[in-house]
Amino acid sequence: MKDLDSAGLDCLAALADERSFERAAQRLAITQSAVSQRLRSLEAQVGQLLVVRSRPLRLTEGGKVLLRFARQLQALRSDVVRELGARAAPHERVAIAINADSLATWVLPALEPVVQQGLREGYGLELVVDDQDFTHDWLRQGEVLGCVSTVRQALRGCTVQPLGVMRYVAVASPDFMREQLPNGLTAGNFAQTPFMVFNRKDDTQVLWVAKAFGVRAPRLRERYVPSSEAYVRAVGMGWGVGVAPELQVRALIASGELVCLRPEISVDVALYWHQWKLVSELVAAPTRVALLDQIGQALALGAKKALSLA
Repeated sequence: MKDLDSAGLDCLAALADERSFERAAQRLAITQSAVSQRLRSLEAQVGQLLVVRSRPLRLTEGGKVLLRFARQLQALRSDVVRELGARAAPHERVAIAINADSLATWVLPALEPVVQQGLREGYGLELVVDDQDFTHDWLRQGEVLGCVSTVRQALRGCTVQPLGVMRYVAVASPDFMREQLPNGLTAGNFAQTPFMVFNRKDDTQVLWVAKAFGVRAPRLRERYVPSSEAYVRAVGMGWGVGVAPELQVRALIASGELVCLRPEISVDVALYWHQWKLVSELVAAPTRVALLDQIGQALALGAKKALSLA
């Protein structure tokens, strides 16, 4: 296979971001016909379809492989442009995937210095939110340059750094405990007790119950609230028992607004920072590659302050 067409790779990346030919054309300042032509040329070059023409469109497995290469090529190319004295294009950004509970607790303060530097340097930051067990899929598919994940092993072409442990504890409101669980949560009543769940990927409640009562694959009454902040608020309103980050509910437990159930039982989730191995020899000025490294360093420092040691 000869050198891949960079214009076609740019189109593929724009299509992955925008999910439509029209918006990709607007982003690249070319016609939709030109986007289609460049994509067909790239597909002919590699001998397979790269995009499923659906609404919204999606990448094939081959398209995801090429997207990873396109992202890395764009990052290194933008560094060269910046070293030659130009500002980043308005749409240039560093995208990373973060789990919602980290975003709601320690990530924003950790990233504050890097975000301010990015503003000065002309780069944007995109935070993609997903469950910590699935954020690495975004990295593997080339959608982001880094992610906070529970995956311990470095993905191919990436580096990995341990961040620490996020501890989850079971909590409920005093009114809920008084009205629904006057004798506490037990092996005899947990199946009839409503539990708050973040989304269908979230199994933290199941893990807590299994650990607390020695039950394999317990079935729970579930109430879904897909927002970390709203989740804790719903627990405080008496919607059910929640299993939330201790970091997030510590002050509420101390003030008596929430009650910690079985404090000796917790679910400890080890978190890791993954990022692509992007190498740039241009070090005279802050670059996109350097910014990604600084994001990793900032997250490691923020995690060290906020999380338990792994």
